[in-house]
Amino acid sequence: PRGHTLRPKVLLLGGPNTFIPALQEAWRHNIPPLWEERKFPLPEGADPQDLIFVPENALYYAAIGAVLYGKGEEAAVGRFRGTAALEEFVETGRQQMREATGAPGLAPDADDLEAFRRRYALPTFESARFQAGETVEAYLGIDGGSTSTKAVLLDREGRVLAKSYRLSAGNPLEDTQAILKDLRSQVEGQGATLAILGVGTTGYAKDMLREVLNADVALVETVAHTQSALRYYPEAEVIVDVGGQDIKVVLLRHGKVKDFRLNTQCSAGNGYFLQSTAQKFGYDVKEYADAAFRASHLPLFSYGCAVFMESDIVNFQQLGWRPEEIMSGLAHVLPKNIWLYVVQEPNLSRFGRTFVLQGGTQHNLAAVKAQCDFIRSRVPDAVIRVHEHTGESGAIGVALEVRRTVRPGTSRFIGPEEAEELSFTATRDESTRCYFCKNHCLRTFIDAQTPAGDQRRFIIATCEKGATEAIDQVKVIKARLDAVKKASPNFAELAGKEAFRSYKDSGQPSVVSHRQTSSLRWWHHLKSRISGNGHQPPDRRSVVIGIPRVLNLYSTAPFFIAYLEALGVPFERIQFSPTTDETLYKEGSRRGSIDQCFPSKVAISHLHHLLYKAKRRPDVIFFPILINLHSDLVDVQSHSSCPTVAATPEVVKAAFTKEGDGFADHGIRYLNPPLNMDEPHFFSKQMLECWGPVLGVGPAEHEAAMAAGWRALETFTKGLRRRSREALDRLEAEGKVGVVLLGRPYHNDPGLNHEIVEEIQKLGYPIFTQDTLPTDPDILERLFGEEVRRGAISHPMSVADVWKNAYSENSNRKIWAAKYVARHPNLVALDLSSFKCGHDAPIYHVVEGIVEATETPYFTFHDIDENKPTGSIKIRVETIGYFLKRYEEEIRSRREREETLRRAVAAFEASLRQSPGRTGVVEPVSACSLREVEVEVEVKVEVKVF
Repeated sequence: PRGHTLRPKVLLLGGPNTFIPALQEAWRHNIPPLWEERKFPLPEGADPQDLIFVPENALYYAAIGAVLYGKGEEAAVGRFRGTAALEEFVETGRQQMREATGAPGLAPDADDLEAFRRRYALPTFESARFQAGETVEAYLGIDGGSTSTKAVLLDREGRVLAKSYRLSAGNPLEDTQAILKDLRSQVEGQGATLAILGVGTTGYAKDMLREVLNADVALVETVAHTQSALRYYPEAEVIVDVGGQDIKVVLLRHGKVKDFRLNTQCSAGNGYFLQSTAQKFGYDVKEYADAAFRASHLPLFSYGCAVFMESDIVNFQQLGWRPEEIMSGLAHVLPKNIWLYVVQEPNLSRFGRTFVLQGGTQHNLAAVKAQCDFIRSRVPDAVIRVHEHTGESGAIGVALEVRRTVRPGTSRFIGPEEAEELSFTATRDESTRCYFCKNHCLRTFIDAQTPAGDQRRFIIATCEKGATEAIDQVKVIKARLDAVKKASPNFAELAGKEAFRSYKDSGQPSVVSHRQTSSLRWWHHLKSRISGNGHQPPDRRSVVIGIPRVLNLYSTAPFFIAYLEALGVPFERIQFSPTTDETLYKEGSRRGSIDQCFPSKVAISHLHHLLYKAKRRPDVIFFPILINLHSDLVDVQSHSSCPTVAATPEVVKAAFTKEGDGFADHGIRYLNPPLNMDEPHFFSKQMLECWGPVLGVGPAEHEAAMAAGWRALETFTKGLRRRSREALDRLEAEGKVGVVLLGRPYHNDPGLNHEIVEEIQKLGYPIFTQDTLPTDPDILERLFGEEVRRGAISHPMSVADVWKNAYSENSNRKIWAAKYVARHPNLVALDLSSFKCGHDAPIYHVVEGIVEATETPYFTFHDIDENKPTGSIKIRVETIGYFLKRYEEEIRSRREREETLRRAVAAFEASLRQSPGRTGVVEPVSACSLREVEVEVEVKVEVKVF
C-alpha cells in the first residue's frame, strides 16, 4: 500500500518446512549471505533471520489462496451444483478418460500371454545330487547386490551345483552368512562334504566381502554378468542386466565387449522401484506379474527420474487408475528407461539382434514382456533369451573368473564355517573421519573377528589414502601412485598445468609470426580514443589481471599469458581461478543460468572466485569470446568454437550485472572481446583494440607481444607432443596400451572430467589427449600415408573422408583423434562428453564407427555434469580396467605369435639358402600354433620356388 515501506520476508510453507526445524535453520543459514552478496536492501536494524519464518497456518496457504481467489470471481463462476456430475465422472467419465489417454495392457490376448509364459518362464532349478561321504569340490561366487545377495557353487567344469538367493536384510555381511549357510546345507544335508577351491565376490559390496572373507577375486559386476551370459549364450550381442538399483547394458562384437552403458544418477523403474510400488499396493513382488497382466489398460509414464514417476503414480491414482494398472504401466516404461534414458539409443538394431536379459528384475515376467515387446518393435527379427539363472548371473560370472584364475589348493578363503561364525561391527562417525587430505571424508570401519580370534578391519573409503589408518602406509601408497604416474603420464593433467604457466622467453620465433602485420592506422584510431576518454593506462608491473581457468582457455591461455608478459605484466600478477571442485562450483553457482552444459555453467563460479575469493583482487578480468580457434587441421569448413562456449563470457557478464554491477562494485574492468584466432591479421587488430586502451600498448610492442604469444602457443603444443611421442614409443616397445581421451580441451580440468582419467591412470595406463597426440612426419606416414597416396585424403590432418560438416574445431579434432586411435594398435579410445553437448551429440556415432572399424576398444562417458556419481564411476573405471588388461594381453600374445612366425620364416629361409633343393617345414621356436607356422611358411616357400 502507498506510504508503507517494503519489508522483504521469506515465508516457509508446506509440510517439510513446517515440521522439520533443521530445514528451517538451513533456509535461515543460506538466504542472508545471498542477500548480502546481492546487496539486497533490508529494513534498518532488522535481523535477516527474523525475516525468514514459518507463518501461522503455513500448511493451509494453498487452500486459503484458493478461497481468496474464488472470492474475487464473478458470482456465476464456480458455483456448486451438487454431486451428481461428480458421481457420473467417478463412475464412467474417468474410465473413458483412462482408455483415451492410456494404452492397451501388456497382455490383451490371453493366448499370446500363455504362449509368452511357456516361452520365458524360468526352468525350475534343483541342486545337484551327491553321495554320502562324497567330497564336493566347488568354486564359490558371491554377488553382494544393493537389494539382494546371491551365491552359487560351480564344479570344475563350470556347472552350477547349488545356488541361493536372498533379499537384503540391510547388512551384506549378514546376508552373505545366511547365503553360505544355505549353500552348505544343500551339500552337507546330503551327507557330502563341501571343499571350496576358490572364492570370488562381485556387486556393490564386493570389496568389503573380499577383505572380510579373504576372497581370491573381486570382480566388477559388469564383467561378471558378461562372462556369465557368454557362458550360456555365446552368440549374445547385447546383454541387458536389470538389478535392484543398476541397469547395465553390455554391447558385444564377436564375443568381445565393445562398449557398455550404466545408469549413473537414477534408479527409476529398476527392480527395487517396482518391488516397493507393489508392496505399497499390498502385493508381494512375486505377485507383480499376475497383477500387471490382469490390467486391460495402463497409464503412460514418463521415463527417467524416480521423483517424477512417483508424482505420476499420485496423479494416476487421482485419475482413477487401479493399482494393477499402475503396476502394468511401470513395467511398460522399464524398457524406455533402459534404452532411451540409460543407453540413449532408440535404434536398437545397430547393436545386433541377439539379446540376453538377466538380473533379478527379470524374474518379473511383466518386466520381461514389456522389454520383449519394446525390443521387437525396433528389431523385428530379434532373438531374446532370459538367462536361465537370471538372478544369480553375476555370482556365476565371478565364480567362472575364480575357476579361470585360481589354482586348486591356493585359495585364501577363511573357510565356510569361519565365515558363518564371523562377528563384526560397523562404525561410521567422527572417529572414522579421514584427515590424510583436505577433503576430510567420512569413512566406514568394518571390524570382523573369526571364531579363532583373528581380527581384521576393512575401511570403506573414497580413495586409497583413506583405506588405511597409518600415516606410514599413506606414504607408501603415495609413493606407489607417484611411481605409477611417472611411468604412465597423464597428459590431460600435464596439459591442464602447462596451459597456465609462465611463457616468458619461450623460444625461437613462431612459424606463423610472419602473418602478424602492424597497422599504424589502427593504432592512431585507438590513440585518439584513449586521449578522448581521459583513461590513463595503469602501471603494467602493478596491474592484476584475472583470467578464469575455463573452456577453450585450456588450449589458448599460453598465447594470452605470453602476450601480457611481453608487455611487461609479471606472471605473478596474472591471477587464475583454480581448477573446478565441488566447493568452487556451489559457492558461485547461485547466479547460474539454465540449459547450459556444465563447462559453461561452471564459468560463472570461476568468475565468482576471482571477484570474491582470489588472493589478489584483479584490476581487470579478461574472459575473451573466442569465435574461432587456431588449428593445424586441413580441408575443413571452419575452425569455429562452440556457440555456447563462445557466448559464455557474455552470459557471465549478464549474471554479474543483472542486479547491480558486481564488477564496478569491486573496481574491476571486465574485458570480453570477440577474438578470431584463426584469422591472424584480424586477431591482431582485435587484441590491439582490447589492450591498447587498457595498457597503453603501442603498435611496435603489440606486434612483438603477438609474436611472443604465437611462440608460446607453439612451445606449449610441441612440448606436450614431444613428451607424448616418448610415451607412445615406450608403449610400442613394451607392447602396452595407452588411453586417448577424446574430449574437449576443458575436459583436462579434473573437476569437469570427475577425475575419471586419473583413476584410469592409477591402473597403469598413460592418458593422451586429442591435442597431445604426436604429429611427427614419420608417425603420420605410418598411420595415414597409404591413404594419402591412394587419394582417400589429401593430408594426414584431414577429416574430410569421414566428416563433411567440419566447422566445429573441437569436434573436428575429436574425429581426427578417433582416426588416429583406430590406426594405432597400442591406443584405445575414451570418449568423454558433457551432458547437453550439442556439438558432440551429432558425432557420437561417427566417432564410434571410426574406432570400432578396426575392433579397437572404445569406452564412453557421454553424461558428465555437475553431479559426480562416485559409485557408478568406480564400476565403469573398474570395467574399463579389466578389458584394457585383457586387450593388452591380446596385444602381447599377438606380438609373440608374430615374432615366432618371423623367426620361423627367417630360419626356414636360411635353411633354403644352405640347401637350395630342400623342402619341408621348420619346427616353431616357441609354443604357438604349428598350423599357423606351416601355412605361413608354405606360402612364402611357394613364392620363392615360382
